Amino acid sequence: MCLICDRIDQIKRGENPYFVRELDTGYVVIGDNQHFHGYTLFLYKHHEDKTELFHLDRAEKLKFLEEMSLVAQAVSKAFGAEKMNYELLGMGDAHLHWHLYPRVTGDIGHYGNNGKGPVWWYPMEKMYSDDNRPTEHELSEMKQKLLTELNKLL
Repeated sequence: MCLICDRIDQIKRGENPYFVRELDTGYVVIGDNQHFHGYTLFLYKHHEDKTELFHLDRAEKLKFLEEMSLVAQAVSKAFGAEKMNYELLGMGDAHLHWHLYPRVTGDIGHYGNNGKGPVWWYPMEKMYSDDNRPTEHELSEMKQKLLTELNKLL
């Protein structure tokens, strides 16, 4: 089983502390590490052989993209993003899932092009450092902020 499927099973058992809300096509979760404050994932509900957007039928694909866009809008509002970055990768976990990064000036420090550029220009060991894990209280506040904004849009 893949990591995303494991996380979804935790959600279904009520054991995923990062879970925010279920939508028609996926689950909204706060990211484990928060260098980019408000980093959120949108996990597609199904895995099976659907590992690319073009594997989804038209209606499902459009609904998944629409919901991802609503989640991004809520993330932007909840966490004061100047710009949103979106990633749908999958070489690590082929399960469809979006990485939604709220960006603000200076968030990659001196890295990149004079402090500007994509999230992957920030060192991975710093981005995924345990120092960037929210406390239980911080996580609770983040989840509530995001849920409030999601509920306004849905």
